[in-house]
Amino acid sequence: MARIDSVCVYCGSATGSDPVFAEEARNFGRILAAEGVRLVYGGGGIGLMGEVASAVALAGGAVTGIIPRFLMTRERAFAHEAEMIVVEDMHERKRLMFERADAFVALPGGVGTLEELVEQLTWAQLGRHRKPILIANIAGFWDPFLNLLDHMQASAFVNGRGTLNLLVAESVDEILPMLEAAVAGVSDAALHGAGDPTVTERM
Repeated sequence: MARIDSVCVYCGSATGSDPVFAEEARNFGRILAAEGVRLVYGGGGIGLMGEVASAVALAGGAVTGIIPRFLMTRERAFAHEAEMIVVEDMHERKRLMFERADAFVALPGGVGTLEELVEQLTWAQLGRHRKPILIANIAGFWDPFLNLLDHMQASAFVNGRGTLNLLVAESVDEILPMLEAAVAGVSDAALHGAGDPTVTERM
């Protein structure tokens, strides 16, 4: 049966207006390290990206950062011990993040975080992968997005959140147990067998 060995975290390159965002990002990083789950993320050293990755590394956990060359100056590539992969463009970054991760978690973030989250939800809805997708709804950050999904459902454009393979955690302590429960009974081949869902998009 499949298990969660690595988690791709999407989050902001800023820390946001509420200090709880950074605090919970650090807490989640420490949880990943304690549970032996590798962090896969965008490779930046600033904002919530830097907070979660630093917390994992400083707690002795494993970090894989994947960053496009053009963002290394803007987002300051991670300075702690990590597997750091420099790629040429965003497509390659997203492909490798998908391949390296067993699940996806969205912490608070901006347009880039939203784009990455929605892409994974879209491919899951189309049956291109079975990896669990989770929103960490810290301090209600994602409430407007969840309301939008409910509006889409009410307007008959979405059959329901369940069809999107979407999990929602109100606390970072809930994240790993929810992800593990989501893959219980799923074979490793089924979890990893869909290939790269971004290939069609790039054609």
